[in-house]
Amino acid sequence: MKYPALLFTALLLGAATGCQDDFTDLTPQGTITYANFWKTDADAIAASNALYAYMNNDDMFGRGFFWLINASDDMVTGRVRATAANVRNFTATGDEGDTNKMYGYSYRVIRRANEVLKNVPAMSIDEKLKNRVLGEAYFMRAFSYFHIATRYGDQRAGVPLVTVDNMDQNSFPRPASVVANYELMEQDLKKAAELLPLVTAYSGAELGHAHKDAALAYLAKTYVFWAQYDKSKWALAEQAAEAVTKSGSGRALINTGKPREDFHSVFTIQNNWSSEYIWSVVSGKQDGSILPGVLLENKGWGKYNGWGYFQPTLDLYESFEMGDPRREATILSFGDEFTYLGQKQKYSSTNSLTGFQFSKYMEPYTYPATEHLNANGDKPTTDLNVPLMRYAEVLLLQAEAQIMQGKSGDQALNLVRRRAGLPPLTGATLADLKRERRSELAGEFADRHADLVRWGDAQAAYAKPQRGREYADKSNPASTYKVVEVWPARTFNPTVHHVWPIPPVDLNNSKIAQNQGW
Repeated sequence: MKYPALLFTALLLGAATGCQDDFTDLTPQGTITYANFWKTDADAIAASNALYAYMNNDDMFGRGFFWLINASDDMVTGRVRATAANVRNFTATGDEGDTNKMYGYSYRVIRRANEVLKNVPAMSIDEKLKNRVLGEAYFMRAFSYFHIATRYGDQRAGVPLVTVDNMDQNSFPRPASVVANYELMEQDLKKAAELLPLVTAYSGAELGHAHKDAALAYLAKTYVFWAQYDKSKWALAEQAAEAVTKSGSGRALINTGKPREDFHSVFTIQNNWSSEYIWSVVSGKQDGSILPGVLLENKGWGKYNGWGYFQPTLDLYESFEMGDPRREATILSFGDEFTYLGQKQKYSSTNSLTGFQFSKYMEPYTYPATEHLNANGDKPTTDLNVPLMRYAEVLLLQAEAQIMQGKSGDQALNLVRRRAGLPPLTGATLADLKRERRSELAGEFADRHADLVRWGDAQAAYAKPQRGREYADKSNPASTYKVVEVWPARTFNPTVHHVWPIPPVDLNNSKIAQNQGW
């Protein structure tokens, strides 16, 4: 699916920035009017397409949410950028340009989903299409709430609930607890799972639309986060994760018995629609997620405009088990051989603060630049879909839920380990699960920072400085190095920093209070 350039549809379904009057401004643009829009199959499809317009936005799943993930101990900000440093050091105000758009943009998607849920039920259109479009709206509303509720809401206050029933109000108070958000997400994702087809029913331009497995997978993850406040949700998380396996779509890890090739092959253009990718940013040379280019060596060794942000730490590099091939597939280290724009070279960097680079998304750069890269280096998109939810994560969510209930999580956990060629574990502990999750999902939108926060590990992890390797000759792949501190220890207050500050513009628009302590 190519994200649509249906400007009239996007404007028709609302393009406001907050929860004030402009949030409900549906004044039509052009010749299409609100009154005559909700009539045909094509109208329903256009409305569903508009739900995905922000998926490939640079300030969403390009690098927007990644600035928050960048707070983790897995990476550091690779270039001097004061606003990013404020976020990473937990001194942000919420007004930083890097992170002040995701909250409002998410509510735009929620508004569009509500318009679909309000208008599509009464349309005289194909019933199968109607169910699918409604399922997509339920999914995208829950998906949007997941990304803001888990980051901006807690037991003291959730984020405003905007639904069909109240979307035309002028104010939207915060619910007393984020649990109210989880309850809505649960309802939405269950409805989405009932209404949506399996991904195997899609082809061509339909690929990239929400499907049953995506709803079930995010239901499992919703329960995992909800379990911080209600331990009974662990059992439901286990059930939802198992439902993905049993959905009939043929979910499976890519595993041909060649560990050094299999994990690497997950992140390839050929496998954009593999059995492993459950939900991703559909990408192409002209649009999609810019994350691959954001992670690439600054200036791309003089051949392409990489941006040089989000560099792996030595701490992440050393956290992998001995012989785990995922380390080499995840991180480039000095002297590692790789193919870049059609030519073999050994990794070195005059720019990396840590002496490393994430390599998960490097496959588009192995070909000549004209094949899979945007010619505009200021918009470094590629043909590689960027995963947001993989089947491997579903298995790890299942294993975690089982371990937290006092059950064995070995079976699901060892499926992930087996693909990596690692020996199976017996009686796997939560510590084993945490390590496996870090090794499998490093550098992904799975969000290491959010994991550390929900596990209660962030304060201790961030009290340690992050380390890297300083090479004597940064242009020499065989250079010697010394271990250095690349980011000082940080003060993480778990009563404040477990959530992020809501952008002030959105506070003003919706007339709500800021998160306590920020």
